[in-house]
Parts: sequence; structure tokens; C-alpha cells
Amino acid sequence: MNSTTAFEQEFEQNNDSERVVLSEKEHPILEKDIESEALKVLYRLRDAGYAGYLVGGGVRDLYLGNKPKDFDISTNARPGQLRKLFRNSRTIGRRFRLVQVFFRGNKIIEVSTLRSRSEYDSHEPDKVLPANNTFGTLEEDAYRRDLTINSLFYEIENNTVIDYVGGVQDLTDGIIRIVGEPEQRIIRDPVRILRAIRHAARNGFTIEEKTLEAITKHLEKLDLCPTSRIRDELLKDLRGGTSQAWVGLALQTGVFATLFPFYQELFQHETEGEAVKKELLSLFAALDNIEHNIERVTLEDAMLFAILLFPWALRRFDLLHQELKGQGYHRLSKAIRADLDQLFARRLNIKRAIKDKITTLFVNMSSLQKHRTKDTSKDTWPAWLRRKSYFKDCSRFYALYQESISHEQSADIAHFVEDAPKAKRQEKTERPVGASTSGNAADKPQRGGRRGNNPAFSSDKQGVFGLRTV
Repeated sequence: MNSTTAFEQEFEQNNDSERVVLSEKEHPILEKDIESEALKVLYRLRDAGYAGYLVGGGVRDLYLGNKPKDFDISTNARPGQLRKLFRNSRTIGRRFRLVQVFFRGNKIIEVSTLRSRSEYDSHEPDKVLPANNTFGTLEEDAYRRDLTINSLFYEIENNTVIDYVGGVQDLTDGIIRIVGEPEQRIIRDPVRILRAIRHAARNGFTIEEKTLEAITKHLEKLDLCPTSRIRDELLKDLRGGTSQAWVGLALQTGVFATLFPFYQELFQHETEGEAVKKELLSLFAALDNIEHNIERVTLEDAMLFAILLFPWALRRFDLLHQELKGQGYHRLSKAIRADLDQLFARRLNIKRAIKDKITTLFVNMSSLQKHRTKDTSKDTWPAWLRRKSYFKDCSRFYALYQESISHEQSADIAHFVEDAPKAKRQEKTERPVGASTSGNAADKPQRGGRRGNNPAFSSDKQGVFGLRTV
């Protein structure tokens, strides 16, 4: 009986690659460059009789000589077996259960069981990807991943790199290629369009021809995706220091106008459209400059969205030349908020607080423009303006705008350092409430909030939350 599945046959028809195993001497990945916490997980899996592999972006980045953001691991051990093996862990996820292993210093290693490609078992190839929770083999796990460059495995027993889909060659050639048949896989999950563009932008790679054709053909499928997924993917694209490259590719492929159709009217006018595109690229070049040169600073979602929207809002509301006297300020705020809600916020499920912050940044641009001095190297804002509650955020946004049009750093860029939010690794680096600092050189998460700690007391007779004072 032929054990080859339908998807493997499909993949072989569209790809010339076969399973490749690179020995330690044939690849650039060194064990010393892998975080000690990830190595501990891999070695414990091996010692317990399970197979463990470094997977995905960690292998890709190490191969390219970059420092990985995360070290994810796949194994043939099931989630229940992993929980028994790692007491300092918890299970997360709905579609597919993952196990997070916690270590001191807010280090988290995600471990997933190898998955199958149940999405290919459907007889209705045009259906969007269904939920699945099916375990599989190493080869199946490679085939179900989005991009070939993210489908590599590194195993520590022999320090080899395992490649089923031609990812090593694509890394060497600088190619972004969707695993399998690009058109079918994009129909199953249109978010793969955004992931292909992101990795092309971040690595300076070229999108392979069939993948690019499928992207441009099925742009409208992005409207079928949950708004929260699109929003989260977009924020990843705007952070990390390669947002200008992402905007360039998004404009080139039509993804930008698909995600933000209110820009389409501006793009239809040749001269104005080119000016808008140039402004977008300049704004995100300034953002990337901040990401690269100011250590451990991250911008709030509202600031990122404001940068994205500014060329449109600048023309829509003539932001730099408003005379906001009497009720003018409130009328402009109301108009901006209404358009944001109708054209942008609903589409991406943006919270009201973020909409309000974007409105504040936009409505005060004319005040900063009016009181801006010619010498932008000096901080000479009027004292009354500096006392305004909105000044710090608005002056930071204005400084970024000025840098984008002059390509010269303003003194107000200092505001990106002063009291700026510190960068933090979200999701994978946030210690669960109540995590302890004991056990197996790792932090063992606990339930129950302050359990294990001394409760807080007050001078009230009954104390805090009914606890007695001492």
C-alpha cells in the first residue's frame, strides 16, 4: 500500500526538493548560539526518550547569522507528557495545545507536539483553514508550515539541520516561497499573504514568482480573516525596524490598498498618489531609525497606527493649518474620531482608547506646527504648551514627522527616550501572575495571585480585603 499522502504527491509535483540532512560541517549553526534554556529543554526531551527539534524562525535566524527573537521547539511528546516532564510549565492554545516552559528571568520556551496536515484531508479545497488538533510526524510538520525558510529543523544529537521542503536552498538564494501550492494554501489561510511579505521585508528576500502571483490574485481574501488576526499581524510588521521595507512591498503588491481602502482614492491620482507613497516610506524610515538607534524603546499601538494614517489624515483634515478657536477643537476631534471609527477602527477592531490617542495626536498637530521654531535642533517650545497633558506624546509624534520630511534629527527625538515605554517581550516573556522562583532552575507558575507571598495590610481596622492588620 502506498503510504504517500495526497499532499505529499501535490508537493512533489510542485517542488523538486527532497529530504536533506546537513551535517554539522555543512551549516553555520553553532550550539553555543542557542539559548541555554532552549538547550535544557532539548536535552531533557532527549534524556527522557523523546525527539526534540529547534524549529521555525529560530533555525532560520541562526542560519542567517541573526539573533533569534524566540527559540521554539517541536517534539513527538504529547502535551500531557510534556507537563509531567516539565513541572515549571503550563498548557495554552485552543486550536492546538502548546506547552510553555518557564525559566528565571522571564524566559519562556514554547514546546509543541509535531502536527499533521489535516487541513489537506478536506475534499473542499476552497474552504478556509479549519481548526485542527492532530499530531503528526516530522515530515508532516514541515509540510504544514507556511514558508520553506521557516520549515527547517535543528536536532542536537548530531547537530544536523533537517530540510524537507527546500528551505536551505531558499535561504541561500534569498527566496520567499510558500510551502506546497501557493494559491491553495493562501485560500486556506489568507494571513499567509502578510507573513510572506513580512519575511521578505525583514530579510531583504525576493518573493518567488508563483507565490507572488497567488498573493496578488487573492488579495481580497484578506477580508475573510478575523479582524484581530489582521491587527496583530500588522503590528508585528510595523515593529522591529523593517517597517519601511514592509510598506514598500505592501504598496507594490497591492496589500496596502487592500488593508486600507481609504488610501485608494489618493493612489488613483498619479502625482498625489506618488507623493502619499513617498510620505509613507519616509515616515516609516524615521520609525525604523528610532527602532535601530534608541535602545529598549517601543512605541504604543496608537503611535504606530497614527504614523500609518497620517498622510491620509493630513489631506483629509488639513491637520497642519487648522485654526482651533472656540468650538473648532471639539469639532475637529469629533470629525477625526468619526472617520477613524468608520474607515479604520471597525475594520481592525481597534479599542476606543487607541482611537482617542490617535485623535489627540492628529488634532494638536496644527498647534505644534504653529509654535515650531526654525531651529529644530533646539527644544524651545512655549512654556504653556509644554504644560499641556498631550504635549509629550504629541511632540514625539511631531518630531518623528519632522525627521521624516527633513531627514535631520530633531531635539524632540529625546522624548522617545525620556519616559518612553520600555520594550518588553509580549506573550512569551510575561511571567504569569503568581509565578514562583523555585524548582528545577526555573520559575514554576502558580495559580491564585499572591499565593506564597505576604498579604498587603493597611491602617484600616479590617485591613485590606478583609485581612486583619498586625
